[in-house]
Amino acid sequence: MQYDYNKMNYQETIQYLYAQLPMFHRIGAAALKNNLDNTFALDNYFDHPHQSYKTIHVAGTNGKGSVSHMLASIFQKAGYKTGLYTSPHLKDFRERIRINGEMIPEEAVVQFVDEFLSKNKDAKISPSFFELTMSMAFDYFRNEKVDIAIVEVGLGGRLDSTNIITPEISVITNISFDHVNILGDTLEKIAIEKAGIIKEKVPVVIGETQHETEQVFINTSKSKQSDVLFADQEYDIENLSDGYFNIQSKKKRATRKIELDLKGIYQQKNLATVLLAVDVLNTKGFDIADETVDSALKNVAKKTGLLGRWQQIGENPKIICDTGHNEGGITYIVKQLNNEKYDRLHIVFGMVNDKEIDKVLSLLPTTATYYFTRASIERAFDENELMLKASDYNLFGKSYPTVQKALAAAKENAQTNDFIFVGGSTFIVAEVI
Repeated sequence: MQYDYNKMNYQETIQYLYAQLPMFHRIGAAALKNNLDNTFALDNYFDHPHQSYKTIHVAGTNGKGSVSHMLASIFQKAGYKTGLYTSPHLKDFRERIRINGEMIPEEAVVQFVDEFLSKNKDAKISPSFFELTMSMAFDYFRNEKVDIAIVEVGLGGRLDSTNIITPEISVITNISFDHVNILGDTLEKIAIEKAGIIKEKVPVVIGETQHETEQVFINTSKSKQSDVLFADQEYDIENLSDGYFNIQSKKKRATRKIELDLKGIYQQKNLATVLLAVDVLNTKGFDIADETVDSALKNVAKKTGLLGRWQQIGENPKIICDTGHNEGGITYIVKQLNNEKYDRLHIVFGMVNDKEIDKVLSLLPTTATYYFTRASIERAFDENELMLKASDYNLFGKSYPTVQKALAAAKENAQTNDFIFVGGSTFIVAEVI
């Protein structure tokens, strides 16, 4: 397709972003760079927009999206004009870039790409999809004069395009096995990559104390003269029921109950991470009261547009989808499935081909009926191969060429008191929401 760049409309602009630029979520590791040269060059093109506002940097294997959205909801409720940059999107490209929960306007997307192409007529830069999208976010936040931007790492940390910012605080939720072909095949190696976001004299909050990774974060923080705090060492969180949590601050010896509209039980650890991050930010000049936090956490999805976190998309039978897709995420999903009440369990399931497929399959319940499928992306793992591999773990069902056909079959087979779960990949969830 030929593009007349000066006359592109929104759909043509999106097509350019998807089709012309290397995109990790479509082609995998081939889209990644082993340096930040493009990012720094783009930052120069647009005159360092991220220096115009304060930022919070959020990394981690699981939970970084939820933590980013919770923090955004809290800052919005506290009266700050809040930018939020996350990835990937589920339904609309513009989900990646929000201010106070509102997606970037289509015309702003078109204008930015047009400006980039004008500046880059001699093709000095050949950015990836993520590099250009991130620059778009940073530029938009400056143009709209945000007070603060919550910036979620795309992949890893050390070499992620977002790692040009100097935030008020760095947050690393946890470490689990994911993208091992890129980040390393041990938790320690993965932690080293995530710890790459820790900046000189910038405090860092770690969500979870893990034997294999704790010293990595302590050593990195010491070398950067940065204070490091572990959320699970500061807060005890008791998961009560249906989004209610009992919170105890170990230092303050205070207890309070919090309601969270994100219903996954795995939010227990994310909640501790968010609360400690707010505590640290309040020591840096922000003014966020406990009452503000409590109110904001009741309406995270509504305020920020978060999708796909233990989200109910149907009833009679109950249908839940969740974007958890690696060993750590699936462990919590299975735990929550075990807490649900139903007659029979149906699982619509698909994965991408660069995940630890065997590790994930070994965790899934053998009592469910499976509907193996694939998302409509190049990285999708073949549904028939997935069905064959799953049988080694006593997981049985049929394969379906599309997510919609798999979900339709599950609905047809399920009774009113059954339960349908849809997941295995962000892209599977994206096709059912």
